[in-house]
Amino acid sequence: MDHSTPAKTDAFLDTEPNLTTAERAAYIVTGLALAAASVKPRPNHILSVLALVSGSYLAWRGYVGSCPIKAALMGHSTPAEQITGTH
Repeated sequence: MDHSTPAKTDAFLDTEPNLTTAERAAYIVTGLALAAASVKPRPNHILSVLALVSGSYLAWRGYVGSCPIKAALMGHSTPAEQITGTH
């Protein structure tokens, strides 16, 4: 019987941490600042919604500790895969 887990193909759902503590803090602070900026009344409400959604996403990614964009740029391998040389 094969008990291996299937590889994750969706980077959005990937929860493998790939951010340092400093990067996580930067994501959270920037995300919360962007979300807070969405509260300011604007003539174009779409900009406020975009700021709220983008800020929330950044803060969530900082909290989770993974970023699919960084994973795509740096290569999508975990530290264990780097040691063993498997992908």
